[in-house]
Amino acid sequence: MTYRKLETLSVELELTANLRPIADAAGKTHTIRHLFEPRDVDAVNASLAAGRPLLVRGEPGAGKSQLARAAAQSLGRAFVSKVIDARTESRDLLWTFDAVRRLADAQVLGATGVKKEKVEQELDPIRYVTPGPLWWAFDWQSAMNPADGITVSPPPVATGCSPDDGVVVLLDELDKADSSVPNGLLDALGQGGFEGPGRRRIECGAIPPLVVVTTNEERSLPDAFLRRCLVLQLRLPPDKDHLVEWLKQRGRAHFKQDELADSVFEKAAQLLADDRLRLSRQGLTPPGGAEYLDLLRAVARSEPDHDQQLQLLERVAQFALRKHPEDAAG
Repeated sequence: MTYRKLETLSVELELTANLRPIADAAGKTHTIRHLFEPRDVDAVNASLAAGRPLLVRGEPGAGKSQLARAAAQSLGRAFVSKVIDARTESRDLLWTFDAVRRLADAQVLGATGVKKEKVEQELDPIRYVTPGPLWWAFDWQSAMNPADGITVSPPPVATGCSPDDGVVVLLDELDKADSSVPNGLLDALGQGGFEGPGRRRIECGAIPPLVVVTTNEERSLPDAFLRRCLVLQLRLPPDKDHLVEWLKQRGRAHFKQDELADSVFEKAAQLLADDRLRLSRQGLTPPGGAEYLDLLRAVARSEPDHDQQLQLLERVAQFALRKHPEDAAG
């Protein structure tokens, strides 16, 4: 089996999560550039070669979700994602059945006096099935046509990407769900297929998907699930000097050369590094890469004058970095 490997260390993401360009109040669009570490590339390629999900661990703001989107764009693959929450069930990631809508339609049809044969046709359960992210990842074509005469609109695909070249599916924040969710995915992820509606078997196509799973470590994942994954640990540099350089590198990748003064990248990184150290000592969740970019973005879009940006940064930092009641009061 041949597949395209990840080779780049940098990729420009022209589209956001909802596939619309980021624009400020003036209508000026902004792009996002993701920087891969060499070990990130190795982890993605190892997952592709092994045919196993890639579990990405790390604190919020470390770039876990963006890594999946950047990998999809670099590989030219379609991208499908699902944010997990406490109400998510394992079957939601395969397919869902809208029983509430079917009941409502039944009541309407019953009130209109439609013939029984027509009612049965209109209320065919397959009409109320919605393919989940893993169905799209395993077999894009069958997800578009889950049954004869039934067509489903596919997820949007970024420019230059195609499901014909494979799919990257992101299962974001799996630790939010009950342990039954990862356990319920063992067969699908281990065997490359699952039972769809009407006992139809959904199998992986010629190019297996790259499944990226993220966790913020809020809840331990079952050992049986971990054994089926390769694991990438994303951690911010622990010492201040390396962290400042790491933040500045990523900050510059997200903004055009003339958008921010060099002193703003440096000062924002220093402020965040100091706050991380202080809050960690207090046992509070520290700010990370996401807060750093939020701070830079607020300054860049609010103040184009480089001479005024540093002063604005000092004022805005308290809103971007100090998020705990104890910290704000201090």
